[in-house]
Amino acid sequence: MLKDGHGRVVDYLRVSVTERCNFRCQYCMPEKPFSWVPKEELLSYEELFKFIKVCIDSGVKKVRITGGEPLLREGLDNFIRMIAEYKDDIDLALTTNGYLLPKTAQKLADAGLKRLNISLDSLKPEVAQKIAQKDVLATVLKGIEAADKAGLKIKINCVPMQGINDNELCDIVDFCKARGYTVRFIEFMENNHAKDGAKGYDSTQIQNILKTKYKFEKQERSGTSPSQDYIMDDGYVFGIIEPHKDDFCANCNRIRLTASGILIPCLYFEDSQSIKEAVKNNDIDKAAAILKDVLLNKPEKNKWSENSEISTRAFYETGG
Repeated sequence: MLKDGHGRVVDYLRVSVTERCNFRCQYCMPEKPFSWVPKEELLSYEELFKFIKVCIDSGVKKVRITGGEPLLREGLDNFIRMIAEYKDDIDLALTTNGYLLPKTAQKLADAGLKRLNISLDSLKPEVAQKIAQKDVLATVLKGIEAADKAGLKIKINCVPMQGINDNELCDIVDFCKARGYTVRFIEFMENNHAKDGAKGYDSTQIQNILKTKYKFEKQERSGTSPSQDYIMDDGYVFGIIEPHKDDFCANCNRIRLTASGILIPCLYFEDSQSIKEAVKNNDIDKAAAILKDVLLNKPEKNKWSENSEISTRAFYETGG
């Protein structure tokens, strides 16, 4: 069992396999050209898997594959199969923008993937294009349909943005309710890579928009999810992720690994260590020691709640 320096059990590993993305969403990615980490600097799937095995053997029960857009990295289904075959009851999930799912959803399910979180910020083609800087909606909707057909459990993520998609929040709830998907609205997370002038909504503002159509009540927080859930009169449950608070930090059970081998104890915390050299040298004991040291120094709370810091780390690197 893995524990951090505050006695919290850590059993959830998020693994970013690439920082590359085929969208340029206003709340995440810069519009101007910039340098990617060269492919030769990334850990191979086999090297990532070496570390994942260390984590699973130490008690990790859930692995989520992220990016950037993870489906851009070739052979992802084979990587998922490695993990699934190593421990067939591992909770294996993927976060994606959905654009490549029409061609990959069934392969991912066959490889052992169980769940998907899919970004859906608008149901209007022109708005989705404005957010992603690309005509994406029709293909994303086909991807969601393909994932559903493949039997994958689906959650929808939506980032409400002022003056852009804020008049669609109820429509997105209705879309998800009709299909049996959970939707989670995510407060905009300030970062240096977002488009200048991009503004989101806090939880209270999101709730006020939804209250124009629905009645709902706050549920008691349970488990380790960062989502604050709400239940509607008809029993439908939706969530709001509030990164500017720290009430979910008390039960934080996660740690993050980037594609280049950087082990990050907290999304909103700049300290990190690299396992790259240890893994490349097949020094598994060293990699395990680094893991324990990073966990020992995992912060008790994120820094945004107290200092309202703007993150300098790109979320497309860490699967934020």
